[in-house]
Amino acid sequence: MANNPGAKKAIRKIARRTEVNTARRSRVRTYLRKFQDALTAGDVALAKTAFIEAQSELMRAVSKGVVHKNTGARKVSRLAAQLKKLAAA
Repeated sequence: MANNPGAKKAIRKIARRTEVNTARRSRVRTYLRKFQDALTAGDVALAKTAFIEAQSELMRAVSKGVVHKNTGARKVSRLAAQLKKLAAA
């Protein structure tokens, strides 16, 4: 248990930061789900706009430190490959 004021303040800061990061991670997952829904529907135009939004949200999460840089890049790369596959079909 935290004894000194600095440690207590750190606990409060961590709790606030965790809440913000959870919201950001949830937001990213929402946009990824929208992209997957567009893919399963087979709508290329909708998938393209959903991809742009998902990519933007993922890179925002990377810049905020919620997602690691390489993880964000990998996810965007896989989304782009899925979009390309849909467009080719």
